[in-house]
Amino acid sequence: QVQLVESGGGLVQAGGSLRLSCAASGVGNTFSMYAVGWYRQAPGKQREYVALIRSGGTTMYAESVKGRFTISRDDAKNTMYLQMNSQKPKDKAVYYCSRARYWGQGTQVTVSS
Repeated sequence: QVQLVESGGGLVQAGGSLRLSCAASGVGNTFSMYAVGWYRQAPGKQREYVALIRSGGTTMYAESVKGRFTISRDDAKNTMYLQMNSQKPKDKAVYYCSRARYWGQGTQVTVSS
C-alpha cells in the first residue's frame, strides 16, 4: 500500500524559509519512475498546483512561487522536498504531496506578516 507522509510545516515569518519533505512508502523501486508534485489548499479556496518534478529531474512551478520555491527529489530515499524561501502571507495553506493517484495527509504552513 502506497503511503505519502509530509513533514516540515510550521510557522514562519514573512521573508523566511521552510523545507517540506514527503516520504513515500510501499512504492518499492518505482518511486523514480513517476512525476511527483506539491499542491496547497488555503482556507476557503480550492487545492492548487505548486510544483512538479518529473522522473529525470525536470521541474515546473506555478507562477506564484516561481523563483522562491524549489522542488527536488531523492529517489534513493523515496523522498521529495519543497524548499520555500522568501515566504509571503499568501503562502499560508495546507501543503500536500502527490504521486500518481496518491496523496499525503498534508502539512500546515503558516506565514505571519
